[in-house]
Amino acid sequence: MKPTKKKKTGIKNLRIKYNKVFGYFIEVTNSYKDMVPERYIRKQTLTGSERYITSELKEIEEVILGAEEKVTDLEYDIFCSVRNKVSSEINRIQKTAEILSLTDVLCSLGEVADKNNYCRPVVNNGNVIDIQGGRHPVVELTGREAFIPNDTLTDCDENRLLIITGPNMAGKSTYMRQTALLVLVAQIGSFIPAAKATIGICDRIFTRVGASDDLATGQSTFMIEMAEVANILNNATKKSLLILDEIGRGTSTYDGLSIAWAVLEYIADKKSLGARTLFATHYHELTDLEGKIDGVKNYCVAVEERGEDVIFLRKIIRGGTDKSYGIHVARLAGVPGLVLKRAGGILENLIEKSGISIDFPSDCPQYDNEPREPLRLKLEEDKKTAVIKEISKLDLNNITPLEAISILYDLKTKTEGL
Repeated sequence: MKPTKKKKTGIKNLRIKYNKVFGYFIEVTNSYKDMVPERYIRKQTLTGSERYITSELKEIEEVILGAEEKVTDLEYDIFCSVRNKVSSEINRIQKTAEILSLTDVLCSLGEVADKNNYCRPVVNNGNVIDIQGGRHPVVELTGREAFIPNDTLTDCDENRLLIITGPNMAGKSTYMRQTALLVLVAQIGSFIPAAKATIGICDRIFTRVGASDDLATGQSTFMIEMAEVANILNNATKKSLLILDEIGRGTSTYDGLSIAWAVLEYIADKKSLGARTLFATHYHELTDLEGKIDGVKNYCVAVEERGEDVIFLRKIIRGGTDKSYGIHVARLAGVPGLVLKRAGGILENLIEKSGISIDFPSDCPQYDNEPREPLRLKLEEDKKTAVIKEISKLDLNNITPLEAISILYDLKTKTEGL
């Protein structure tokens, strides 16, 4: 074994170092610089030490640095060789990857189906979607409460449009999304979370759910909602499945109700569309359309009232509802009691005075088979009633001629257009 530089020179703190400027060099502190051999070439003087190089060290440096370059070149050559080999077998690799990915998907679907008690649906070219005991594949695993299964029956005939009413937070949106998900998952060839199911193939699934705006393009929430509705009505077919959640809620009550009714009417009409549709709404007036428009059926979310408390049973049942329980939901959210009490009083007053109702055109007896005319709310009747009440309250014995002319002018203004 060759003696080290320290032993040869007797310099105990001799160090061999490297930097990018000088390469490799020998560093000796000033206390030992008198012991440095003459063949050491001084390269740099520092405050407490001197740096030297030797011909031998430079030769070693060339070998080391050359080796690094050779390693880099060798690595690149190997990389190019592997790349060219892979490229020549690209078709086989892609085919293998496709088979592996498909196998992975099928194994995952099979594992989930076995673990969570899914059923094998019957998928055919018919129009019936009949799901018994359906469950939401995500909510049932992530929810804190036990998931309540629900049935769904829709087709292109007697059950083509289901109007779903019920309170906020009761599960309407979950139920509708659940139906769309089960149809989609069944059509990709998977088992689905249900007791039993028959799925008539849908060409597309259209959804209008959620609320958002687009500040960048200057579009309001309601504008985006209407654009989505327009896209659905212009592109859906009789073989489509439509999921519509709260159409018309971004504008005034009368505007929103009119739009929701017109959209519902257009979809239900076999001549214009006739697609299978789940239509959730808080416009309870629309529940009157069952029996008046062919194919419309009412469903609602079951609710149990216990005093001021409301229990959401999460069960979809036949029939409509005339309550939204919005104040109850506000109580659950923690809104102050004083606000809730005031809201309750205002609600009772509004319900008492509203009297809003909807009529079908009197000149359209065969409503399901005739062209639709514009909707008509009984706003005229409300105005007439208000005018009559105002007249009945007048004290004719104590009115001056000038006051009588003013009252008559006001009444004429209020009755314009009636």
